[in-house]
Amino acid sequence: MPDLKNFDIIIAIDGPSSSGKSTLAKDLAKKLSYRYIDSGAMYRAVTLYLLRQEVSYQETNNWDFLENEIHLDFQLDQDVNKILLNQEDVSELIRSAEVNEHVSLVAALSPVRSFLVKSQQAMGQNGGLVMDGRDIGTVVFPEAQLKIFLQASFEIRAERRFKEQLAKGMNQTMEDVKQNLQLRDFIDSNREDSPLFKATDALVLKNDDIDLEEQLNICYKWAKEKMQSLKS
Repeated sequence: MPDLKNFDIIIAIDGPSSSGKSTLAKDLAKKLSYRYIDSGAMYRAVTLYLLRQEVSYQETNNWDFLENEIHLDFQLDQDVNKILLNQEDVSELIRSAEVNEHVSLVAALSPVRSFLVKSQQAMGQNGGLVMDGRDIGTVVFPEAQLKIFLQASFEIRAERRFKEQLAKGMNQTMEDVKQNLQLRDFIDSNREDSPLFKATDALVLKNDDIDLEEQLNICYKWAKEKMQSLKS
């Protein structure tokens, strides 16, 4: 078995909201000693910026300010992957209910997607990367050596999101969470630019009934198998 660190592949993890993409991506990146990029956090950071600047994203025609005014980066701090918006740590702020309400609408905008896809592709130029999102294996890295598509039932995903919101002290009912999740699913799957769908060569993992350790072990095995096949 080869030393995994000698094979710097790109691993793309896609799936609907609250399917567990970020948890898996972070765990897998740590186990492989790879860099982890949360593409969803990037869309949330842009959404936060637009809300702060009171930019009417539904009416704006000139999006040149994206490249001129927004700089995003990730910083690993004691195993916590933080996202920086213009050098400010906004890791907690981007998880607010207000950002939740707007992020799918902002992410559906072609100028925003074009700006962030370009940024994401630059981050993966040297491989050794795990990135999760909704179009990573189809648009951002269609050449990724390993593509994983996570699936979970709507009820399981809603329960996960509700518990996540409770843990952060957010005052939302389960019905609020379900309505937001339904809206995000609809927008993500029906937007004109880069809609959510499974890449034809993606491996599907349904994680309703498996724990995080089992999920990680399955995907780590897939990664090792891919690295081994590249060596052969």
